[in-house]
Amino acid sequence: MRGLSRAETMIDQSREGATGDYRRVRELSEALCRPLATEDYVVQTVAETSPPKWHLAHVSWFFETFLLVPFLPGYRSFHPRFDYLFNSYYDQLTSGYWPRPKRGLLARPTVEEVYAYRRHVDAGMVRLIADCPDRDWPAVGAWLRIGLNHEQQHQELLLTDVKHNFAVNPLRPAYRADLPQAPMAEPDRLTFIPCEGGVAEIGAAGEGFTYDNERPRHQVYLEPFGLADRLVTNGEYMEFVQDGGYGHPGLWLSDGWQTSRREGWRAPLYWEQVDGVWHQMALGGLRPLNPAEPLTHVSYYEADAFATWAGRRLPTEAEWECSAAELPVAGNLVESDRLHPRPATPGCGLRQVYGDVWEWTRSAYLPYPGYRSPEGALGEYNGKFMCGQMVLRGGSCATARDHVRASYRNFFYPHERWQFMGLRLAEDAA
Repeated sequence: MRGLSRAETMIDQSREGATGDYRRVRELSEALCRPLATEDYVVQTVAETSPPKWHLAHVSWFFETFLLVPFLPGYRSFHPRFDYLFNSYYDQLTSGYWPRPKRGLLARPTVEEVYAYRRHVDAGMVRLIADCPDRDWPAVGAWLRIGLNHEQQHQELLLTDVKHNFAVNPLRPAYRADLPQAPMAEPDRLTFIPCEGGVAEIGAAGEGFTYDNERPRHQVYLEPFGLADRLVTNGEYMEFVQDGGYGHPGLWLSDGWQTSRREGWRAPLYWEQVDGVWHQMALGGLRPLNPAEPLTHVSYYEADAFATWAGRRLPTEAEWECSAAELPVAGNLVESDRLHPRPATPGCGLRQVYGDVWEWTRSAYLPYPGYRSPEGALGEYNGKFMCGQMVLRGGSCATARDHVRASYRNFFYPHERWQFMGLRLAEDAA
């Protein structure tokens, strides 16, 4: 959940340009919430998700804590306890934080108060951007870039959290009933693109914005491999389901098999049968399952089991990045306004590299050689999570186009499924 934006050149822009970047990102968060009723803002269905109201307040807390309090003289915090309610996990801050699993228990502050909080923070940020001394602008601009990318991350989380909230509801309500649906179709032929391997470089390069976990750039050695030209589809995964894939322990990692048994998994999250026909919950409501659409909402364990069943494997993050490095950032991203994976379009070479679903890799989320976590609370943003999680690449249908790149490293625990998570197959060269 990390990214790039027009903010990548913000330090070199005028103050007016920075203000425009700030307003653009902030307005999108609120636009994403317009389809919600007041009752929707407080719901939290599992510990991993957060209520929409909390997302809106937390991103404002970030700007207030890391920019307004230290850099805007005379700034007065909106509420003395918001630093406790809306801190996410920054243990180095003295405020502490309200437990994540209990965010949905907070009826107050009201939705109206949260929006008032946003207005208060926005007014302060506009003043700060316009009036901060030149000596402070490099630091302010750098923190502003982080804050905007951070809010873009929460825009994606907000959508996936709302989807989980609505999927739990027996009414299966639609977040937006106007979202388009792709025509029902069968998957096209899957082929593998060969890569000769050898010494390559991965990691962030250049002057644009990157997160610390993408650095430093370093060399890797790749054995020859092949990478599937498109994502795995619902239709292909249905074959795994119908072949009893969830009942064959030999296909699964040990932890995955135990998790699958404990959780009662028999299909991806949001798949369900209605009158004997498979359907899938989407942000547009409950829909018949489209075999040609990319598979989504599977855990790392399920992705790995499917790859084993298919006689292939998941790619490493280095294989994925080297394959994607020269491709433009384009695809079914949030700007497409579909908010759901769509079938691959015909073409040659790698397809669906960006957007649609985050692609599980077989790489553990670990620091790159020479990595040093930033000092202070910012060091808690990525570094402290480098244990027990797996890397995903490529963005999803809920990711902003200016918030993803080849070096971007997303990471989740291997059992998690509520994000738009899918897979692309890889194979060793014969």
